[in-house]
Amino acid sequence: MSHDRYQSPLTSRYASAEMAWNFSDDKKFQTWRKLWIALAKSEQTLGLEITNEQIEQMEANVENIDYELAAVEEKKRRHDVMAHVHTFGECCPDAAPIIHLGATSCFVGDNTDLVVLRDGLDILLPKLATVIDRFAAFAREHASLPTLGFTHYQPAQLTTVGKRACLWLQELVMDLRNIERCRKDLRFRGVKGTTGTQASFLTLFDGDHDKVEELDRLVTAAAGFDSAYIVTGQTYSRKVDVDILSALGSFGATAHKIATDIRLLANLKEIEEPFGKDQIGSSAMAYKRNPMRSERCCSLARHLMVLVGDAQHTAAVQWMERTLDDSANRRISLAEAFLTADIVLSILQNVSEGLVVYPKVIERRINSELPFMATENVIMAMVQAGGDRQECHEEIRVLSHEAAAVVKQEGGDNDLIQRIRNTAYFAPIHDQLDALLDPSTFTGRAPEQVARFLAEEVDVCLAPYAGGLDGSSELSV
Repeated sequence: MSHDRYQSPLTSRYASAEMAWNFSDDKKFQTWRKLWIALAKSEQTLGLEITNEQIEQMEANVENIDYELAAVEEKKRRHDVMAHVHTFGECCPDAAPIIHLGATSCFVGDNTDLVVLRDGLDILLPKLATVIDRFAAFAREHASLPTLGFTHYQPAQLTTVGKRACLWLQELVMDLRNIERCRKDLRFRGVKGTTGTQASFLTLFDGDHDKVEELDRLVTAAAGFDSAYIVTGQTYSRKVDVDILSALGSFGATAHKIATDIRLLANLKEIEEPFGKDQIGSSAMAYKRNPMRSERCCSLARHLMVLVGDAQHTAAVQWMERTLDDSANRRISLAEAFLTADIVLSILQNVSEGLVVYPKVIERRINSELPFMATENVIMAMVQAGGDRQECHEEIRVLSHEAAAVVKQEGGDNDLIQRIRNTAYFAPIHDQLDALLDPSTFTGRAPEQVARFLAEEVDVCLAPYAGGLDGSSELSV
């Protein structure tokens, strides 16, 4: 690693090897060469004078890339594709006359981008499925564990730890479907020529439209795509980039919400992310257990969310058949979106595999709020025991305000239930108070909802990924 110039922390600090490779120069320029070979083979199949020796020479030099020569050529020609055409021709001179035959720059540029986007999606999808699998296991384990719910970050009715995790899972499942749709919809640009009319290839094949169509089909299949876009300008529509980055940005919002919830719960000491044996939370405050994984997740997720704006603005200003003001932006925004999404998934998996729940802390918080929530149950029990509803309401109201004053003004515990036990008026139901305060009776159908959701939605969406959900995620830093 060079330490005398800026390097993106996405690759130098966080990224997985497979995603870093996917956006590497080697992957890009080797793919260019493979596309030139696919074009030459297909043109040969359809009758152009291209020899087996020329193709064999190209195939023998796919990885033999002279980057120094390419840099010299690009500086001289101010054109990256032509620089690499000449560089490829230097190492396979017999094939030099037919490299890039009939093609425009976007034949290699755009088609390679589509290959890289496809492969990037194929990297992300199993990782997202794995994160879903881990949170599903967490939800299943804690499906019935009561916990205090929050609305407006104020105490609300009880839910369960597993049900809250299902709120996270629901959004992750939506993200999986969105990204799967992007993968399914993705097509190849194919062989379309300078403005998308295929005019150069029609000339090569003496006006034979069927051969041009077959050339497009052969090269598309060689690149591993089922179909190509029927119409393009010089480029494939930049709307494709918008759709993909929208799905990735939407996942970023999900990840940020999950990590934020975990950070809030860590402050309450109810749930903690993994914390290493030798991990330091603060250089000054030795006792600190900062949720650094979730904080990093939020930090990177924010970057992921805003990158869709690049794609939107680029798509909006593509004049007519194309304009080159997309190129420099896309070199950054596409790679960073995939690298960031990949890193966020790694962090989420790491967190989900080591979440720690503290039931006693959760129980204590429930006990501080539940007495107020149970007042309606107390009133109903008194009415069933023969009491007057309005009279009981007033008795409860007075005791509730007294208990609230102890909590707010004196910093004491909520003693409402003890006050009810000490009040003769409530004697008919004193023996029912423990049952009336059982937290599990306040969680409604949360456990049943967890079971149904996991069975009908989560397990179904994970089925295609069965067998690929093994392994754990370790953070490099």
